[in-house]
Amino acid sequence: MIIFLIPLLLSNILQSIGQVFGMIVVGHWLGVNALAAIAAFFPLLFLLISFAIGIGSGSSILIGQAYGAKMEERLKAIVGTTLSFTFILGLILAIIGSIFSKDILIGIGIPENILNVSVHYAQILFWSMPIMFLYIVYTTLIRGTGDSKTPFYFLLLSTILNVILLPVFVFGWFGIPNFDIYGAAYATLISTILTFVILLIYLYKTKHPLQLNASRKYLRMDVGLLKLLLKLGIPTSINMIFLSLSEIAVITFVNKYGSDATAAYGVANQLVSYVQMPALCISITVSIFVAQSIGANQFERLNQVIRVGILLNYVLGGITVLFTYLLAKPILHLFLTSQNTIQISHSLLMITLWSYLIIGHSYILISTMRASGNVLWPTILSVISIWGIEVPVAYLLSHYTNLGIKGIWIGYPVAFIVGLFLQYLYYSLIWKKKKLTRLVT
Repeated sequence: MIIFLIPLLLSNILQSIGQVFGMIVVGHWLGVNALAAIAAFFPLLFLLISFAIGIGSGSSILIGQAYGAKMEERLKAIVGTTLSFTFILGLILAIIGSIFSKDILIGIGIPENILNVSVHYAQILFWSMPIMFLYIVYTTLIRGTGDSKTPFYFLLLSTILNVILLPVFVFGWFGIPNFDIYGAAYATLISTILTFVILLIYLYKTKHPLQLNASRKYLRMDVGLLKLLLKLGIPTSINMIFLSLSEIAVITFVNKYGSDATAAYGVANQLVSYVQMPALCISITVSIFVAQSIGANQFERLNQVIRVGILLNYVLGGITVLFTYLLAKPILHLFLTSQNTIQISHSLLMITLWSYLIIGHSYILISTMRASGNVLWPTILSVISIWGIEVPVAYLLSHYTNLGIKGIWIGYPVAFIVGLFLQYLYYSLIWKKKKLTRLVT
């Protein structure tokens, strides 16, 4: 699990480095308003990517079980069906998003002084959705076979390309037009397209089990597989969508405190993505190991996988949380120059950081159950903790107490604790008593 986990962790670190580099460039050279314009779009972008994450999650369960059962023809059919459906979905969302981006951003209360910039930035990224979705899903499928190195190498390539292209497009170097803040979006778009094309070539040349050429005849969607994929993927997508909507709801609370608060929230979320990284990577690792164990009928391994996953969550996650607590202010100064913005962001981190160990524990239980094909109730319980606890607590404490904006942050740890309690009850009382079987036959 550690051997698989290391490239996965490095992949997520690289991805965040690219995002952090962009935010530093925008925050320091283009100003707080430019940074706020990008930060305001993040929840909406995450909402859209949630669809791809859901599809990838569902298909990786099928890939893991088929790979564990050594069913090569089924692997190819899963890849073809998944990619075809993903591209169509990405195209539909790109069209809808580009048309209604201004209405959506107005609806979530984007401050007037950054609205037009945020809309233009959003429209560029909307049109990157089809390729971005394919890239996200394909790398998820590859990890489902137990190969975490290949996605890491290509994420390294994508990060390098993004870091190189971002200042070129933002500042207009080497004869390229000066796109200002929009250069960050163009850099993301071009680096993703180039990386995806090179990934396809690499998989073809190395005759990887999931190479597109081997699956070409399967690109016509298999109806039976698509139904199973949607059965597994839709609840995960719904969970991610409700999570994204909660972030949109929270940012509407934050936006009322002005663009400084919006920028502070965006930067804090970026740092929190680092803190969550070990938990997310460990949950993916647990999911893949559980799926392959079920596919190979090695059910005795499941308890070992879960125990190791929980241990790794508290050890690696605890180190990350402690490190961030100690260095929060110096790190925030890399992104921000306004002392007021830094203070708002710092208060968020101090209140919520420790609770990401709790949500990491919950992720592992959820990943275990989803890898067995049990996706509905873990999703329902997650939605209850988000919309029944987090959003109402954030609203009530920020609107009806003297806590002000700090009341918003308190909703996170309260929801994480309730969520773990609900997931553990379901896991221990119901899931452990189920008879597990392969989903792919």
